[in-house]
Amino acid sequence: MKECCAFLLLLLFICPLGFYLYTIEYGTKLSPDFYAHSCPQVEDIVIDVLATTIATETRMAASLMRLHYHDCFEGNYDMQGCDGSLLLDSIGGIVSEKNSVFNSQSVRGFEVIDQIKAQLEKECPGTVSCADVLTLAARDSSVLSGGPSWVVPLGRRDSINASLSGSNSNIPASNDSFKAILRKFNRHGLDVTDLVALSGSHTIGFSRCTSFRQRLYNQSGDGRPDITLEESFAANLRKSCPIAGGEENLSVLDMVTAAKFDNNYFINLIKNMGLLYSDQILFSGNDISRGLVITYAQDQEVFFLQFAESMIKMGNISPLMGSNGEIRKNCRKINS
Repeated sequence: MKECCAFLLLLLFICPLGFYLYTIEYGTKLSPDFYAHSCPQVEDIVIDVLATTIATETRMAASLMRLHYHDCFEGNYDMQGCDGSLLLDSIGGIVSEKNSVFNSQSVRGFEVIDQIKAQLEKECPGTVSCADVLTLAARDSSVLSGGPSWVVPLGRRDSINASLSGSNSNIPASNDSFKAILRKFNRHGLDVTDLVALSGSHTIGFSRCTSFRQRLYNQSGDGRPDITLEESFAANLRKSCPIAGGEENLSVLDMVTAAKFDNNYFINLIKNMGLLYSDQILFSGNDISRGLVITYAQDQEVFFLQFAESMIKMGNISPLMGSNGEIRKNCRKINS
């Protein structure tokens, strides 16, 4: 014990950088038990609010999972990731990420996060971060939709700024090529397995006409539909997504089990019935991803296990910890 204390003092006075690195490595790791003493009821509060919300509107589960995904992806693996920055409104010098091309008129569910946070502030004021609320809400949205559960590492802190430029450039677009999508995943420290597994969250939810219209009418700029789109499926989609107008019309991402978290998304891809180009390209654009699609289509348990693992991995994209950032009292604005 004396030798250990002497070593730490040596680091502090002779090598302050070494002491700093020691603290970062051993004192500020994410942990499932982070709130065990400061707010042991945190997970119960989140699941109780979501159970009522999703029972009323099943679509909200997909929306909350998407919030977490977009919050983590606006940064890089070495800077600004899962930090609750997406929740900030434009105020003072902050330009909200809600205004980015991938978020405007698209992301939703902020009021649900507000409701959870308000309840947490009553029970455990100034304790639970908005970034952790997003992470727990994503996990519980999966569970309440029939999907997998996983142990969520906690202890993230909230950003005091936002990155509109990061949101505009780092989130994959629905019409990106396979290489472009994978490159953006790699930028966040995620690989092709994570890409395919996390895309499986599209087994629930909806997408706007504007996100897939190009596939129906002019995929390659030649006035023709996407050749990877099954014809009868395309004909049905054109009814709600005309060549002009109807930008906000919604279509389900999985036309078979739209509200159930299962592996039917991958079965659809094999049938060329993925709604988004970025979905279908997982089967048509790369041999490795095609093999993963087939595996997950054949074995839901394998998909569930990998999805949980990849969600944990995504949730570890550059979290703020220790004394970095803050614990916001209101998820929409910084404390001062």
